[in-house]
Amino acid sequence: MMMKYRIALAMLAAGAVACGPDEQSTLEERHESVAEAGASVMPFDLDETTHVFEIDETGGLQQVVADSNDAEQIRLIRGHLSEEAARFARGDFHDPEMIHGHDMPGLHALVTGQDRLTIEYSEIERGAQIMYSSEDPALVQAIHEWFEAQLADHGEHAQAHR
Repeated sequence: MMMKYRIALAMLAAGAVACGPDEQSTLEERHESVAEAGASVMPFDLDETTHVFEIDETGGLQQVVADSNDAEQIRLIRGHLSEEAARFARGDFHDPEMIHGHDMPGLHALVTGQDRLTIEYSEIERGAQIMYSSEDPALVQAIHEWFEAQLADHGEHAQAHR
């Protein structure tokens, strides 16, 4: 099962290279649109940070890491992820919806299943992370779909943990 998700993430990451000219243009437009919407929600600079997503059997880990030791970017990342983790624990996924759209894969299930979702925030070197987990297989699947959608939408600003 885990290998299936790693393969899917690798395919998503390679998608931009495998696209035809029209698809590539559409993909670039989507990345620009997400970056613009993200700038209105996320206080840190997307060009100076990286989103990292790691899928596991119980959900997954999302990290945002400054690309350098920039103390201001690190402070902004930690403040934002701390606030987001508290919101997500209450079932408030408004910010991702603002960035990625209301039909973002996995999002509806996370909102309606928040009482069966465990969300844990912690600081890491040069950033912060949120661990998402559930014993409900449907919510685990929703987390995986949500991560895959974020990887696809954030383009060069995101990567799958290998």
